[in-house]
Amino acid sequence: MVASLAFFALGGAMALLMRIELARPGMQFLSKEQYNQLFTMHGTIMLLLFATPILFAFANLVVPLQIGSPDVAFPRLNAFSFWLFLFGGITVNIGFFTPNGAADFGWYAYSPLTNAVNSPGAGADLWIIGLAIAGLGTILGGVNFVTTIVTLRAPGMTMFRMPIFTWNILVTSLLILLAFPILTAALLVLYLDRHLHSVVFEPQNGGAILWQHLFWFFGHPEVYIVALPFFGIITEVIPVFSRKPLFGYKGMVLATLSIAALSLTVWAHHMFTTGAVLLPFFSVMTFLIAVPTGIKFFNWIGTMWRGSVTFETPMIFAVGFLVTFLFGGLTGVILASPPLDFHVADSYFVIAHFHYVLFGTIVFAVYSGIYFWFPKFIGRYLNERLGKLHFWMTFIGFHLTFLVQHWLGAEGMPRRYADYLPTDGFTTLNTVSTIGSLVLGASLLPFVWNLYHSYRYGEIVTADDPWGFGNSLEWATTSPPPRHNFYSIPRIRSERPAFEAHYPHLLERLEAEAHAGRRVHSRPLAAAASSHGPRQGQRDVDPE
Repeated sequence: MVASLAFFALGGAMALLMRIELARPGMQFLSKEQYNQLFTMHGTIMLLLFATPILFAFANLVVPLQIGSPDVAFPRLNAFSFWLFLFGGITVNIGFFTPNGAADFGWYAYSPLTNAVNSPGAGADLWIIGLAIAGLGTILGGVNFVTTIVTLRAPGMTMFRMPIFTWNILVTSLLILLAFPILTAALLVLYLDRHLHSVVFEPQNGGAILWQHLFWFFGHPEVYIVALPFFGIITEVIPVFSRKPLFGYKGMVLATLSIAALSLTVWAHHMFTTGAVLLPFFSVMTFLIAVPTGIKFFNWIGTMWRGSVTFETPMIFAVGFLVTFLFGGLTGVILASPPLDFHVADSYFVIAHFHYVLFGTIVFAVYSGIYFWFPKFIGRYLNERLGKLHFWMTFIGFHLTFLVQHWLGAEGMPRRYADYLPTDGFTTLNTVSTIGSLVLGASLLPFVWNLYHSYRYGEIVTADDPWGFGNSLEWATTSPPPRHNFYSIPRIRSERPAFEAHYPHLLERLEAEAHAGRRVHSRPLAAAASSHGPRQGQRDVDPE
């Protein structure tokens, strides 16, 4: 987590340099080559060296606790995958210290920009090899967590009693095993193109389109690889601060599985303007993937509906996620329509959409998860006043930066350009966007100070469940947990074992409500308890 957040700060600093450059027409302090290197490395770092690794940080912290396991299945493989990620990330970034600078062909590395003629020098090679190394670490992490979740669940922890976060990590790990080998293979072939002249990705062979197919077949599942775990974090946070069980648990699981399946069918919506893909099919599939995402929204709102909602810092970041990701999803529906996509393709509208989806999903959920689980893992509370200051600076700074970029895109400002003319009419909106980016960058300061100060001097946690209404198994052990996570595990009767352990006087009511909506709930409680309802009651026999 520390390594991922360090890369996040580095990628954010690069974004600030670009935004300051774009605040006014004309080249201020960057050359066009430096600008190209910055936007290439910014995208690479944020997607592959921050968003993907930090999901494994949360998985390492939370999944073994949620399934009642002392550790992951392969601890040494786990450590190996981390060091691959770290050294791969360092390899990508040391391109800045080579004579021609870092890779400058965009984080998507379209051919023929990546060949030895258009991108000479070591920076591009370091980018290719560093990402291949880091990608191997990600694949090994996926293997580890599939094995852990399938084989190391505690007695009574059936698949449909697993917390949603654990479900999402399982589905994400399966997606990683499908998508990341494609990227790794494509990168290695690209390296052969550059050094052994294998001309696989040369335009005369159709290779430019082949690269886009391979890259986006990885790239669109990657969007959900970095979204699903953070959907899971939000799904853990909202029930706790709504004082209600999750609304539609099985629907949420099925929506997650649907998103994973559909994410493998929509890659070519990134390629509408190439004229080389079947527009109706990929358009319909892209519209369709909005349906399970909408189901998740209904479940989140249904969980809060008529709940006793309180707005501690994890919850306000969760609500900020809902607002921001909703905006990103709506513009995604616009881009799923080829006629509209043709109009705004390669404009700042796409940048705005992309950041609303990814920042709205990843960063708001990461902050929510850190504030949520910090007392559990560190044993001290984070400061609430600093947390709320951090939220408002992040929320206002983000929307000020990226909301206006929709209008810039609609007015025709192309992305990936280092400069524009005073007569273009883009100056005012770019200035507003740059001011917002400075606020967003400054929002890291209260967050980092809060982490440091609370780690050293924060109020000490005395309860197993610092928030008082935790549902999943991590809230049934000490804060921080012992070396092997548990001294004893409560009986697992449902998807809310910690809540039932802390509130045993509510068991009868919980059991009766678990059968709500079926005819069984009108029979006596003892009959209901032994029946085959949607979840087992306290008198049910635990599986062997």
